[in-house]
Amino acid sequence: MHEWVSARLEIAPATPDRKDDLLDLFGPNGAYSNCWCTWWLLRGRDWDATPKEGRRALLMGLVERGEAPGLIAYRDGTPVGWCAVGPRSRYERFMSPRARVYRPFDEEPTWVVNCFFIPREHRGQGIATALLDAAVRFAGARGARIVEGYPIDRTASAHTSSSLFVGSLSTFHAAGFAEVARTGDRPLVRKEL
Repeated sequence: MHEWVSARLEIAPATPDRKDDLLDLFGPNGAYSNCWCTWWLLRGRDWDATPKEGRRALLMGLVERGEAPGLIAYRDGTPVGWCAVGPRSRYERFMSPRARVYRPFDEEPTWVVNCFFIPREHRGQGIATALLDAAVRFAGARGARIVEGYPIDRTASAHTSSSLFVGSLSTFHAAGFAEVARTGDRPLVRKEL
């Protein structure tokens, strides 16, 4: 198991022994409005048809099978943040032929950092930055050569704090990602490892 320590944070993969920590972090609302970080795992119609219990079961199934669908950040043993990361092929919404914004840039196999969840009381403390750095190292340790993201460009559009679940462009730029394409106001950023 890989663990990273950054700015008084411990960051570790969401493995079966950390399942309860993830449940505690996501709380009764399943992170964002009972999404359970499954928005990217399912195509639109399937996501809409899946009740919150099914979404929770989908994410927990990945954790229980040891697929480590993301990373958990801890401060003093308490979970304070989450970042989803995995091979692009894991995410049905990215692979859909109807995907406009999130269509593949090319045929290169990539990993994607696509979701952050940091409870309100822990925001603004560098947790997303530390999670993104750890996600890149996590992907690289598993053979990834390219890591992508679809962050929000705060200078190009109005946004709410809930829309920042994909991260901000400035955070990805600071981590060494470069913009390689843009659909509307949504950039596609990449980092080659």
